[in-house]
Amino acid sequence: MRWTIKPKPDSEKIKALMVSLKVDEIVATLLLQRGVESYDTAKTFFRPSFDDLYNPFLMKDMDKAVERIEKAIANAENILVYGDYDVDGTTSVALMSSYLKTKTEHIATYIPDRYDEGYGVSYKGIDLAEDNDFSLIIALDCGIKAIDKVAYAKEKGIDFIICDHHRPGDKIPDAVAVLDPKRKDCDYPFKELCGCGVGFKLISALASKDGKKAEDLVEYLDLVATAIGADIVPIVDENRVLAYFGLQVINTNPRPGMKAIIAEVKKDELTITDVVFIIAPRINAAGRMKHGNHAVSLLTETDFNLAAEYAVDIDQYNTDRRETDKRITEEALIQIEKNNEIDRFTTAVYDENWHKGVIGIVASRLTETYYRPTLVFTKSGDKLAASARSVKGFDVYNALEACSDYIEQFGGHKYAAGLTVLPENYKAFKEKFEAVVKKSIDPKLLTPELKVDLEINLNQIDGKLWRILKQFAPFGPGNMTPVFMTQGIRDTGWGKCVGEDNKHLRFTATQSANEKIVCIGFGLGHKLDLIKDRKTFNAAYTIDENHWNGNISLQLKLKDIKA
Repeated sequence: MRWTIKPKPDSEKIKALMVSLKVDEIVATLLLQRGVESYDTAKTFFRPSFDDLYNPFLMKDMDKAVERIEKAIANAENILVYGDYDVDGTTSVALMSSYLKTKTEHIATYIPDRYDEGYGVSYKGIDLAEDNDFSLIIALDCGIKAIDKVAYAKEKGIDFIICDHHRPGDKIPDAVAVLDPKRKDCDYPFKELCGCGVGFKLISALASKDGKKAEDLVEYLDLVATAIGADIVPIVDENRVLAYFGLQVINTNPRPGMKAIIAEVKKDELTITDVVFIIAPRINAAGRMKHGNHAVSLLTETDFNLAAEYAVDIDQYNTDRRETDKRITEEALIQIEKNNEIDRFTTAVYDENWHKGVIGIVASRLTETYYRPTLVFTKSGDKLAASARSVKGFDVYNALEACSDYIEQFGGHKYAAGLTVLPENYKAFKEKFEAVVKKSIDPKLLTPELKVDLEINLNQIDGKLWRILKQFAPFGPGNMTPVFMTQGIRDTGWGKCVGEDNKHLRFTATQSANEKIVCIGFGLGHKLDLIKDRKTFNAAYTIDENHWNGNISLQLKLKDIKA
């Protein structure tokens, strides 16, 4: 890892914030790095409020979407709520369908089959809508590029409302309304909502017609917070407010489906990290291993006992998913080494038998291993489907756009995308992708960067600092957990490797004679020699709480150590 220390803010600004907030230099520095420069912005940061949310009607086409849905409800039209099979998509469908069912009974949901239909709006879904007399489809977390499909639906007399957050192409579908803050002609102040967030803005707009405010819809925010965490969108601005209140719902009064998932978690309070690593993978596993409908059924179920039964099934899908992605990752690593592709600027692997539901996870794992823009392909019908993952600082979406001559279809974000190619174009695409990345990437991006917020001494870590740091949450892109660095520390002499295969490193650190603090470094077992014989070393870490046998103490979670 290459460590880079963030620039220290202007010293006069630090002093001014220390005075106005009555905080120490460490806290003032961290806040300024996060754009908090005054008492008022600190109040917004530490005390998120529904008043900080924007008027949903600032989003282009919101008025048209509301008008069309109100007309459908008034005329008892059949409405199909359509969404993608991942966490953002299934939570979006659960949110929209749950809300609309409070207005009309003429609501059904549709999640495309990952294997039969693939990502996004499908002709099969539109045909089903026609066969069952649906006159309106509300598409969530997909649809921004479904130009031909929306036109196809229009020919059949079916209207579309699209709620998406992916980057549009040059043309916008000819739908009744297209809600996407990333539209170039949309002036909505916040561009980084997830699909479920766009869905929440739509139900907020609908509810406003009944005199209700966003805070009256708080029961839906467990879904929104889960989507925000799973989709790795920046947890700033509106997302911070929605995640903050959503976590409160998850921890105090979650819907039965959420309650069933977290029933086995032995933790007093779930964080956004727990949402990402406990709740989201289980919801995702349904669409990966079986069908996304199972996730929607779980998230919309009102009977806890029935939800608990669904949760058992979902947990099994997640177990299957873990076993499958572990096996495929091992096979992919062997393929890379066998083909002698370790020195390339990109990683691209293919096997027709790999499970389409887990190739995105495998791409992430390969990116962690070789730290290169990565593509994992498998066979999907008569085409090859791939998941793409990138390294920090490199836009894989733009790279794919430069290879579009060889691509049938693609979509996604800066760091994650999906695509299909024809089998005969695979090799040419792979070489073109390598050439594009090699030409455009800054070589330093191929070494993982560890951004350090601040250098401190161990004796500055205490309960007061920890209590304030906890209030920086929820953490995520745009507001990551603060990373500190301390130089010249030593192990007290009892450091050792722990865990399965001795993968992890555990020791007690000291810097001067007085302070001692336990450190745990997950995956750092191979660095044991750096701390042996009371050698001094530098450590980068986050501050955390350790719960053991009823006792709570501070500990350091190591990011990296260096001689």
